Amino acid sequence: MTTSTGTATSPALDAERADLLDQLGAARSALLTSVRGLSDEQAGERPTASALCLGGLVKHVASMEDAWLRFVVEGPSAMRYDLPEGVTWADFAAGTAREYPQWAIDHQNEFRMLPGDTLAGIIERYERIAARTSEIIASVPDMSATHPLPEAPWHEPGKVYTVRRVLAHLIAETAQHAGHADILRETLDGRKSS
Repeated sequence: MTTSTGTATSPALDAERADLLDQLGAARSALLTSVRGLSDEQAGERPTASALCLGGLVKHVASMEDAWLRFVVEGPSAMRYDLPEGVTWADFAAGTAREYPQWAIDHQNEFRMLPGDTLAGIIERYERIAARTSEIIASVPDMSATHPLPEAPWHEPGKVYTVRRVLAHLIAETAQHAGHADILRETLDGRKSS
């Protein structure tokens, strides 16, 4: 559907989708409020005993949302956790693997401000992902559609997620990290997001 100016519009959402996206939006807003006004340097600081930084939290939440929405569209192949040949999950968990898969390296880097990262760029990416999430959820024919979770030690074997469950997971994880961000921001400069 397009407007007279040719810009795309979203189809009307049913109440369930609107409510879930509204809650996800509220959690996103809480997270982004905690980084408002920070420099790139401040966004990369780790002001607590944790290895977390504010810019890294936003990067992680954006990547996580992107992966889960690809899961909604593509199924478990969108979230693969393959290990290099000869590496076991026990090696991986113990930190003794002779080689680590790229997905694990990427996951660790999500929590950091890397050279070339800017807070503005991270937020811009997150906003693009959020807009795509809304488009996908609006277009999914059935919120009860399921996909099996990809094989990984942190997923129960045979477990499936509905689109609805993916959104609930995104809301919970985004809200959890917004709480982390609030603590980091208060520790960094005394500012509270609420």
